[in-house]
Amino acid sequence: QPESEVFEITDFTTASEWERFISKIEEVLNDWKLIGISSGKPLDKGIFTTGTWEEKSDEISFADFRFSVTHHYLVQEPSDKDGKEELGEDALPLPMQDLLCMNNDFPPRAHCLVRWYGLREFVVIAPAANNDAVVSESKCNLLLSSISIALGNTGCQVPLFVQIHHKWRRMYVGECQGPGVRTDFEMVHLRKVPSQYTHLSGLLDIFKTKIGCPLTPLPPVSIAIRLTFVLQDWQQYFWPQQPPDIDALVGGEVGGLEFGKLPFGACEDPISELHLATTWPHLAEGIIVDNDVYSDLDPLQAPQWSVRVRKADNPQCLLGDFLTEFFKLCRRKESTDEILGRSAFDEEGKEVADISHALSKLTEPAPVPIPKLSVTNMVHSAKKKIRKHRGVDESPLNNDVLNTILLFLFPDAAEKLADVFESRASTSAGNNPPPENEDYNLFNQFKSAPSDSLTYKLALCLCMINFYHGGVKGVAHLWQEFVLEMRYRWENNYLIPGLANGCPDLRCCLLHQKLQMLNCCIERKKARDEGKRGSMSDRSPGGASGDGAKGGDHSADNPDKEKEFGKSWESWSDSEEEFFECLSDTEDLKGNGQENGKKGAKESVNLKPEGRLHPHGKLMLLHPGEPLYVPITQEPAPMTEDLLEEQSEVLAKLGTSAEGAHLRARMQSACLLSDMESFKAANPGCCLEDFVRWYSPRDYIEEEVVDEKGNKVIRGELSARMKIPSNMWVEAWETAKPVPARRQKRLFDDTREAEKVLHYLAVQKPADLARHLLPCIIHAAVLKVKEEEALEDISSVKKIIKQIISHSSKVLRFPSPEDKKLEEIIAQIMSVEAIIARARSLKAKFGVEKCENEEEKEDLQRFVNSLLEQPEVAVVGAGRGPAGSIIHKLFVNAQRVPAVPPLEEELRRSGSQEERRQGLQSEFPPPTGREVILRASVPRPAPYSKALPQRMYSVLTREDFRLAGAFSADTTFF
Repeated sequence: QPESEVFEITDFTTASEWERFISKIEEVLNDWKLIGISSGKPLDKGIFTTGTWEEKSDEISFADFRFSVTHHYLVQEPSDKDGKEELGEDALPLPMQDLLCMNNDFPPRAHCLVRWYGLREFVVIAPAANNDAVVSESKCNLLLSSISIALGNTGCQVPLFVQIHHKWRRMYVGECQGPGVRTDFEMVHLRKVPSQYTHLSGLLDIFKTKIGCPLTPLPPVSIAIRLTFVLQDWQQYFWPQQPPDIDALVGGEVGGLEFGKLPFGACEDPISELHLATTWPHLAEGIIVDNDVYSDLDPLQAPQWSVRVRKADNPQCLLGDFLTEFFKLCRRKESTDEILGRSAFDEEGKEVADISHALSKLTEPAPVPIPKLSVTNMVHSAKKKIRKHRGVDESPLNNDVLNTILLFLFPDAAEKLADVFESRASTSAGNNPPPENEDYNLFNQFKSAPSDSLTYKLALCLCMINFYHGGVKGVAHLWQEFVLEMRYRWENNYLIPGLANGCPDLRCCLLHQKLQMLNCCIERKKARDEGKRGSMSDRSPGGASGDGAKGGDHSADNPDKEKEFGKSWESWSDSEEEFFECLSDTEDLKGNGQENGKKGAKESVNLKPEGRLHPHGKLMLLHPGEPLYVPITQEPAPMTEDLLEEQSEVLAKLGTSAEGAHLRARMQSACLLSDMESFKAANPGCCLEDFVRWYSPRDYIEEEVVDEKGNKVIRGELSARMKIPSNMWVEAWETAKPVPARRQKRLFDDTREAEKVLHYLAVQKPADLARHLLPCIIHAAVLKVKEEEALEDISSVKKIIKQIISHSSKVLRFPSPEDKKLEEIIAQIMSVEAIIARARSLKAKFGVEKCENEEEKEDLQRFVNSLLEQPEVAVVGAGRGPAGSIIHKLFVNAQRVPAVPPLEEELRRSGSQEERRQGLQSEFPPPTGREVILRASVPRPAPYSKALPQRMYSVLTREDFRLAGAFSADTTFF
């Protein structure tokens, strides 16, 4: 096979896997531009904590074994170019200079290699996520050789590390090369600590041996030491938040909990530990003694103290629990009937369940008896029905709780007398304008409901019942009572309290809109029934028109198109009121219309004007020249957003054909036609131009023209859109008859709409309810968090609350937000609650409130706030400052153990070397962590070599001992 032979002859890709691996490392270093001399300024103090760290990653493979390569670096301002030339050839690489830099020892938050070696940038090669650890020695050596060759080939001065052994051990070996110098990074990691290395003198021995310095007077070793003490039990301090007392709920208030308020605060201490780090940042070798029998390291004498707090993992917080439990409701599948036992309200003739029966019952001629209003009567009748279906005392909510809630939701029901109630209802129905502050208006953004509304209160009550009183069953029970109450109010003409007047507010949640819709229906029905009663008692028409005039005053501030339907309905109390729906019966009305059609406009002037609200004031009729009267018009039908959607779908389905367009226009112009008829009735002899001038002034164009006599006159005409042939307005005007609003067919059938709303409410499952009301609960939670934050004043929390509000307003604006996004919002609210609880816990621990001296109090407050915001906070004045002395006291109190029998005490004393050396057992416990950094600049490997940085870091905790060394050597002659 000649081809394959040819192939073999030209095959010069004999590079081994190893060579390929090395070239891949070089390629990555080249891509990241890490080749050549590294330059930069010496590190500023604290830059490792305040600066930003970034990382880049890539993947390479050795045969089929995958490695991830990551470049960690501190972002720095680009240094000026001239610096590079000045460096000279034999300047040390930057990482080697960093080894000796003392400005950033023990950074509170950094990659472990940064803490151990003080490096500002390095590259780590580690086995990729799903690969095994590199354990065998030969493989480790192979990797070390690879990076050594790659560094040599590329001239890269950034240290390269390889991660070996298991991930949790955090074992790294590495190398850094510069011109004629090399630093090796080595590590020891032990579980059991050899006793000779638990103190400074032992560590100094290792360091010196490792350097193996040939000079007799050894260059000075500089030492930095940090001891960390952990305080875990706060014996002198208990957590003040008691769980609320549920039984006391009925009395209104309970341990910080009442209906209509969300609870707040953590149930356990949200701060689990306090870590005190005492640091000696710069010691010379001979100054301090620390060996196995004696130690000079007294924490109180340490020049630097810093503190960090360890937060309890997800402390249980009341507000968070309330929210999560309520959110779980959204996932329930059962309907109210399934939860409470099949249709608990079937009893009396099934009227409640069957809408058609309800309708026939409502339309019977018999007058509806209006009993005295009492929520409790309703409740007990509902209770009896539930009990017939189930065990006697099985209903989920007991009477006291239920009555408390219903009185909280319907404060007007406390008044038994119907007349007192009516006067109250008008005030409680929301006539008072809402407060205009930003918190109140959050409901616009969240699509929830105003915080003084019935819907909002209902959400809070359901949330509380779900948590404390019978969970989903309690929710279903309260909801059933609520729906019964709604029906009761509709049938007996009682307005629902806690809802703003007027049409449904589309900025609120759908449930709130539905309740507002029901209120509109009740209002219309009430006005109509009063009208009937008025006509029965033969009220004089004069009185009626007087009412109308009052309405006029009311609406004078809204001249264009009046919305005051309540007033205008009341003024239609003459005898025709009863034939309101039945146009065919009013013969004279037909006559009016027909005559109007047959005879010209001249004779229509003789018609008696009807249904006037008030004179317009500015406009006159064009032809007769009489004042133009604003007619009493029918209010357009209020709509909730689901009805609007339905309507727009129907209109969209009519298509674009001529017939469809005509139908659509007819559907949309019902309101226009009604207004035209009212206008004709109020202004006999008017023309379309008159109507357009009042109804849509922009469609009447006036301009100055000069007539034959040379005088300037204003001439007006309809706009181009009004002159289109077979225009909708013209058609409607021609078909409109002069009929006052009270005799027109109703635009809004309140009976049908109210029944629709009641049916909609009755079929809601607890899960649907929770979905509807979740925005209200989130709204309430945000307000609660804001209120609590105002007491603490924590700047970071203010920022998070702003984020929560903007996040929520994006998520909740849409009809059915995703569960995941809702969970995120709840998690954010919980995190804020935990931060505030921590702030309170720390305030109490540091006695901020008890502090007498104002200046000290401010300092402590600042200290507590920074503990929350920063990973580690320096204590001003170390052990002698105000915060320091409090911390000292906390430790002293924690150390006061109950008296131990002498023998055990003796054994305990002789127990650990650490405790024997620590002459201060009573004041501080033995340190949990000891960290030591040793540095020196020493010539290696020969006395005549260049003096190079050597560094060793040691950390000793209860179950861990680690030495991390960076030892440099001169490679010029070696």
